Amino acid sequence: MAESRRYKFYDLIMAAFVAVLLCSNIIGVQKVTFIDLPFYGQYIYGAGVLFFPISYLFGDVLTEVYGYKRSRRVIWAGFGALIFASIMSFIVTSLPPAGTMSAEQVAAVHSVFGQVWRIVLASLIAFWAGEFTNSFVLAKLKIFTNGKYLWSRTIGSTFAGEAVDSLIFYPLAFLGTWSNEQVISVMIGNYIIKVLWEVLATPFTYAIVGFLKRAEHEDYYDTNTDFNPFSLET
Repeated sequence: MAESRRYKFYDLIMAAFVAVLLCSNIIGVQKVTFIDLPFYGQYIYGAGVLFFPISYLFGDVLTEVYGYKRSRRVIWAGFGALIFASIMSFIVTSLPPAGTMSAEQVAAVHSVFGQVWRIVLASLIAFWAGEFTNSFVLAKLKIFTNGKYLWSRTIGSTFAGEAVDSLIFYPLAFLGTWSNEQVISVMIGNYIIKVLWEVLATPFTYAIVGFLKRAEHEDYYDTNTDFNPFSLET
């Protein structure tokens, strides 16, 4: 009976997860910014890095409260949304512009929505592998810690998930285009930002998880779960 339960907030969290994922891959992707760090100087990074880790926060919350199987469905929903957004961007930018559009307007549309398919493919593969790694590690750590030390699960799973994401995305997307040193430097730098973001968001994660467990009367343990990522069974 527990498997057929309906939850008040599960669908809302799924929608928020997909929205954050799409926004982080569309808004800010083309923007490169910087911050001045003591003893280091100017640190340059892609603005999208600030928002993508929010999807890992949602992934942590979903797995912690609802379990791996329900989190798996959300990951597939996000993956499908990314594929649709990529196809839609390709079609829109491929259509011939009307005569009412100036060259500057056309260039702006292509700058925002034009995609390099090598980068798109790398992003899709990295997202899929990283999110499932994150969910799997958190579910296993929850059993190992008997549900204690939530911070160890959220941070530990992010360490693993973001590592898999970064190790797949940056080499696939940029190796051969960037120098090896640049690929490694950006990969490590962005990985540190993503993990640090999760650490700083830990109090926020605690608040959301606590609220949902009380509201949903759920605190799922994946003791007998089939962790096959290709199944949509709940």
